[in-house]
Order: sequence, then structure tokens, then C-alpha cells
Amino acid sequence: MAKTNYKEALENPIFNTISQSSIALGIDSYVIGGFVRDFLLKRGTAKDIDVVAVGSGIALAKKVASELKGNPQVSVFKNFGTAMIKKGALELEFVGARIESYNRGSRKPVVEDGTLEDDQKRRDFTINAMALSLNEENFGTLLDPFDGLGDLDKKLIRTPLEPGITYSDDPLRMMRAIRFATQLNFGIQLASLQAIHSHKERIKIISNERIVDELHKILASPKPSIGFTLLHKTGLLPYILPELVALEGIEEIEGQKHKDNFWHTLEVVDNICETTDNLWLRWAALLHDIGKAPTKRFHKQNGWTFHGHEFVGSKMVYKLFKRLRMPLNDKMKFVQKMVLMSSRPIVLSEDFVTDSAVRRLVFDAGVYVDDLMTLCEADITTKNPRKQKKYKNNFKQVREKIMEVEERDHIRNFQPPISGEEIMTTFQLKPSREIGIIKEAIKEAILEGEIPNEYEAAKTYMLKKGQELGLSIDVQ
Repeated sequence: MAKTNYKEALENPIFNTISQSSIALGIDSYVIGGFVRDFLLKRGTAKDIDVVAVGSGIALAKKVASELKGNPQVSVFKNFGTAMIKKGALELEFVGARIESYNRGSRKPVVEDGTLEDDQKRRDFTINAMALSLNEENFGTLLDPFDGLGDLDKKLIRTPLEPGITYSDDPLRMMRAIRFATQLNFGIQLASLQAIHSHKERIKIISNERIVDELHKILASPKPSIGFTLLHKTGLLPYILPELVALEGIEEIEGQKHKDNFWHTLEVVDNICETTDNLWLRWAALLHDIGKAPTKRFHKQNGWTFHGHEFVGSKMVYKLFKRLRMPLNDKMKFVQKMVLMSSRPIVLSEDFVTDSAVRRLVFDAGVYVDDLMTLCEADITTKNPRKQKKYKNNFKQVREKIMEVEERDHIRNFQPPISGEEIMTTFQLKPSREIGIIKEAIKEAILEGEIPNEYEAAKTYMLKKGQELGLSIDVQ
């Protein structure tokens, strides 16, 4: 017989405080949702704790806060009937048990008071509907009316109610189903998958900010391709990232094919997740080839080409971020830069690597050169062991060359050894184009290896360049 009491999950003194506060108010209370799920999955102790009260969740939150040391502030959200307390690393959210009904044009429900089971029915998935009692007579008892425990064993995402109702009521749950399947490596019940496909258009009523939050969580998981494959197969992806969908397919003309850039992209994302937790670098991996759809051409001599796809893709990144209401700040610029430069190290790895080419790569990538190399190494998806070994060795040589050149020439975070002010003083110049010409000439000479990245060498070169431009030197 399955175990029914999990008092050991409730050892934190906060649960006893909630229990005693509930007794004082004469109401029942339960911890529900992610805390219970993660405890049963042995995923560590969750810091976000959801408490449902059969009565006023706000009143319970205020009572709990009054019993806690330091009397932490209670944040009340009257419109939602919820309240929140932050206590150290813990974040406790209190809500009254409720019944929800939805208007088709909105995911904001009409709420009425209800029982615990009413509240469990409104939850998104059976694995999130399990509750542990905080009541004196059965403290720690698991209340699981929809067999969430069985679904944990089966590694299955399933809705408490008929899935069409669950997803139509709140279409964000379609994204959440896919996100949980990705994070936990669970399957989604077939009827649930079919319901997502049937209700996919409903995703249009969900704000981009909430969709992006789910995308972030999918990308932050160990194997994001699980989520993006499900988004694709359920038909949600065209509503969210049509730029990715456009990459799918293999065309053949005169016996010449190109690879399927959609499935290649998902491989690249999985690869990069093995080496970095940087969310924005993972975004760069997801978007690195989006410029290939609009630049795809077939030529009889050269076959399939994607000329300039990096430049086109970097411009598309801005439009995509703007459409999804993602940050148009340094994070977006980082992703743009990675997409724009995504082929540069690959070209270097295929040819003899010159110091000059490496200097230019480091200069253009700046502090992000290591991220760029990580992206390019993830881009190796060939299944040919000989080719894979060759490409990895080539990138290793490029990395070694970068370290060697950087140690000698200090190009990363490049600052010109000669300032514009010094050029103006030396040649008695006012702001003019000659200053820019000289600064650019010094930079090019350093990048080409004509002079070292040092002050005296740069000064000598400045005087020479000034002489060539017919400038007179201030000898005072």
C-alpha cells in the first residue's frame, strides 16, 4: 500500500506556525503544488511554498506574519484573493480555496469560495494538485484525489479535469505542460497532447511576457529540444517563434540537398546546454541560424547557399525580441553579436589560422570571445566521428591561438594606445577627419601585426601617418 503520510516534508518550523495560526482562526489549511511535487520527486526543498486555506488566505497570511519573529510584511493582492510573505529564503503564498470559471476571451477567472477538492480541480496538472494537510488531526497526510502520485511514478503530465477544459480555460497551461515535460523529462498524456493541438490558437490571448517566461524555463532545462519538439508537434511554435519553424525542411534540386536547419538548431541548443548555464548564450544558439530561411538560394555551380545569413539573422533578433517584449538592452545586443559572428571562428578553423585573423576575431568579439567559441563548438552536429574529431581539434587550435595572441597583444577590451586628444595636441588640430584617419590607421596596424599594441610603437606610427597626411608637428 502506498504511503499516505509525509510529516518529514513538514519539518521546517514555518509549517507548525501555519498550522497553529489556522487553528486560532478556526480554518483548515494545506500546503499544495510545487513544494509537494518536488519533495516527492526528491528534487530538494522548494523555496516557494503555496498554502491553500479553506477560508480567507489573506487572513491566514496576516495571522502567520504576526506569529513570526520580526513580523515580516504581508503583500496583499486583493484582486486575486492572495497574500505573500517573504521570510528569509522562503516565499510563502496564501490563497483561499476556490472554484474558478472562465470567460472565453480571457484567462482571468471568476472566483468563488470552494472546498479543498474544488481548489485541487482548478490546478493545472495532477502532479501539482497534491496537498499535504497542515491540520492538527491529520498533519502531513497526503490528499491526492487525482492520483498525482501515480503520475509521478509513470512520469506523466496529466490534467485533473478533461484536458480540453483545462487548456481552453487558461491556455498558458499548454506552455506549462510542455515546460514541465522538459524540466522533469516526463511524457504528456496523449489526450492532453491532442487537446493542446486542438486549442493551440488560444495561445494568442496569452501575453508575450508570460510566454517568454515559459520559454526561458524550457531553455534553462538540461535538454531544451524536448520542449521545442513538443511546441512544434502540437502546433504552438508558429504562434510563438515562426522564425524557427521557417527553418524546417530539406529541399532538393538537381540532386543537391541542404540540411534541415530546424532540427540542426535543436541539436546545437542541446549541445550548448552541456557547457553553459548562460540563458542568453542559449538564446543565441536557438537563433543562430534564423537568417538562413530568408537567404536560402540555389545556384547551379555552388548548390545551396545562405550568403549573409548571419547579418540578416542579427537584424531578425531585434525584431523577434521586440515582438515578444523581451529586453532590448545589452542582453539583446549580446544575442545579436553572437548571431552576427557565429560563423567567424568556423571559417578560421577551416583555414590556416593567421595571427592577424585571430586578432580581428578577438577585437570584434571583445569580452564575448569565449562565449562565441562555445557557441561555435556547439554548432558541430556531424555524426561522422572523423569529421567531428577534426572540427573539435581545429577549434582547440583556434582557442590556443586566441590565448597566445591575447597574452601578447592584449586585444580584448582594446583601448587605443594613442588618444584622440594626443593626436590633436601633437599636430595642433581641431576636431577633424584627420584624427579619425590616424586612430583607425593605428588600430589597423596593431590588428595586422605591423606594430605591437604598445604606446611608443603607436606614437612612432602616428608621427609617420601624420607626415603622410601633410600635418605639421607641434615642436614646443
